[in-house]
Amino acid sequence: MLKAYKYRIYPNSQQQLYFAKTFGCVRFIYNRMLADKIDHYKPSPLTVKLLLIRSTCASPKSD
Repeated sequence: MLKAYKYRIYPNSQQQLYFAKTFGCVRFIYNRMLADKIDHYKPSPLTVKLLLIRSTCASPKSD
């Protein structure tokens, strides 16, 4: 049997601003990576290098 749960959150104004900034950054990075992938796919549609995608990602922080 499959179950699903729905949650609704009611963020305050400070949290709404935080979410807007976070999702804006995520959308920017996604669109940039997609554009890079499309640009490199045009000359050679047979291969899209994973290295290209990894090079545009931010490097993980070291603690």
